[in-house]
Amino acid sequence: MTHRSHHKTGEVTRLHGGAASPPGGPRSRTRRRVLLLNATYEPLSAVTIRRAVVLILRGRADMVHADESGGAFHSAATEVPVPTVIRLRNYVRVPYRATVPMTRAALMHRDRFRCGYCGKPATTIDHVVPRSRGGAHNWENCVACCTSCNHRKADRLLSELGWTLRTRPVAPKGRHWGLIAAVKDIDPAWMQYIDAGAA
Repeated sequence: MTHRSHHKTGEVTRLHGGAASPPGGPRSRTRRRVLLLNATYEPLSAVTIRRAVVLILRGRADMVHADESGGAFHSAATEVPVPTVIRLRNYVRVPYRATVPMTRAALMHRDRFRCGYCGKPATTIDHVVPRSRGGAHNWENCVACCTSCNHRKADRLLSELGWTLRTRPVAPKGRHWGLIAAVKDIDPAWMQYIDAGAA
């Protein structure tokens, strides 16, 4: 099945979809992000699909992983599969940002989507020292939390409940965490590169 988009993307003029097209057709697909790796395979940022395809067409980046749905972009002279991960051909130096902004997505990844109190799958974030009792909204005072523990704990201190944390919450370090903090939905294909960046 072939889909055509009337929304031109610079050098890319048409998108041919795979067996199934996501809700909204080809245009919704172009709103997704592509993981951009440095020449050393270090995660750099998440770029638009349009930007990723242009980098490939201009010879500045290579395809590392393509969308498994089988879609492809077409330019006047070539066809490019819909990318999910690309790598720059030339290494670029990136200023190191020591402070990682705390977002819900990044905190959930830091705690591996597990409750900081009981270890069950986490669905929310909890302030170890409640905000109502002077607790800060930062990496050191927030943990991923399951609904049950969140309701039971409410605005009480751990000492009042006799609870202990599974691990001490700390701010994560590494360039890849800036990427995790900035992207809401991370493609599973990215994780091997993000995990490598954490090593």
